[in-house]
Amino acid sequence: MDRRNFIASAGMLAAAGAAAPMLQGCSEADPMLRGAKVDVKESYKCQLLVVGGGPAGVCAAVSAARRGIKTMLVDSGNCLGGMGTKGLVGPFMTCYDAKGERMIIRGLFEEIVDRLIAVGGAIHPSKIRQGTEYTAWISEGHDHVTPFDPELLKVVYDHLCKEAGVKVLYNSMFLKPIMKGSNIAGAVFLTPSGLEAAAADMVIDATGDGTVAFRAGAPCVFGDPENNRVQPASLFFRMNNIDTPRLIAEVVPHLPEFRRVNGVSYRCLHWRVAEAEAAGEWDLARKSVNIWRSVEEDQWVVNCTRIHGVDPTDAENLSAAEEEGRRQVQELMHFFRKYVPGCEKATLMGTGSVMGIRESRHVHGDFVLPVQDLIDGLIPEDTILLSANSIDVHGAMGGPAGGLYMPIKKDMYGIPYRVLLPKGVGNLLLAGRCVSADSAAAGAIRVMPPAMALGQAAGTAAALSLLRGTTPQNLDFGDLRAALVADKAYLGE
Repeated sequence: MDRRNFIASAGMLAAAGAAAPMLQGCSEADPMLRGAKVDVKESYKCQLLVVGGGPAGVCAAVSAARRGIKTMLVDSGNCLGGMGTKGLVGPFMTCYDAKGERMIIRGLFEEIVDRLIAVGGAIHPSKIRQGTEYTAWISEGHDHVTPFDPELLKVVYDHLCKEAGVKVLYNSMFLKPIMKGSNIAGAVFLTPSGLEAAAADMVIDATGDGTVAFRAGAPCVFGDPENNRVQPASLFFRMNNIDTPRLIAEVVPHLPEFRRVNGVSYRCLHWRVAEAEAAGEWDLARKSVNIWRSVEEDQWVVNCTRIHGVDPTDAENLSAAEEEGRRQVQELMHFFRKYVPGCEKATLMGTGSVMGIRESRHVHGDFVLPVQDLIDGLIPEDTILLSANSIDVHGAMGGPAGGLYMPIKKDMYGIPYRVLLPKGVGNLLLAGRCVSADSAAAGAIRVMPPAMALGQAAGTAAALSLLRGTTPQNLDFGDLRAALVADKAYLGE
């Protein structure tokens, strides 16, 4: 399938999903596994089950386990870290206020950064300023990002979980929730050992796609129902053997030419892209290249592939997207070696083992975070994290390259505890990009520092609920706030 046919077919799939925007998940009556001649082994029992080992899931599990909660973390891959490790997404986006003066996402995120720095795996965000090679020479919304090494990040996550006493189970695919009425009581997984059940008093959905909540019956929407679109996906990759001084010397004289026209970015190397396009050697839906200098001098992270209409909940659609992503990576490597000074001997270190998904399902609770609250800089009474990450909705304007990028004009905004609470399912919390927010608001808080803070809040809330013998909905927010502050989360003090 060529790129244009893929985009056309994938777009129809995404539009079909969005045509009926309110999706209903599986329930206790769901026929999945029913009638099949299979044995489900009741292998595990825990107080808290976290499904999904990405940045949000790790922080949720560690936060709960540190409070003495018997916690189990299950992931479908072979390492923790999700997009930051398996997906090779980097750097960590900003954790500072909009003025670049205060680090406002702290807590476990800051601890992870400090641990990475201690092993030579990151540069502290205080040392990274906007408009430099570490920010792809982007200024707005990109002050104080954090370059990191994904291989060392895997090890840091391993150590965090082991020290906290989290039981981690890899290579285990979530199949369905175990329901008792409207309450979730665990989950069934397909593991290398077969079908295994994990009973739990409480569950956190950190799958990104909201798979647990969806299959438990929580209401969800797919993408943005207002325009029948989902943000495009990207396959990140890393390259080395770059002559970094020569590459920098190529870009810096062109910085005054950086611009956005009708939502399309003409930034890094757009002049070289124009050359390749004129020669018939550029087939990507971008007019410039986002490349980020990493921790080692000759290593760079590339965020340039773009695949529209990807539905990560559809196996065939996602499979086609993975192949298209790899095709685009090869085209980009040819581009770098032929057209970009300093990249003539560039080596492909690796592509993400998973596609970088920006958007899929948004699980809805009684409260759905509207983007206007972020624009207005609203800080609710039940704020669990402060952030100033920009509203970043790729493909928002339609067409192959158009997007909406809106840096925050206020100093910061707050994300309320309510976004973690799905509607209609008890004993379940959300963490990461599937939280209850509209499409544009999710476009701001889907990146890793806010996701980690969301995870820390979800894990802390779950632990306190279990310790207090209450539900997440009835948890005293004063207790949660005090616990987060004690764990070095910044909430405005």
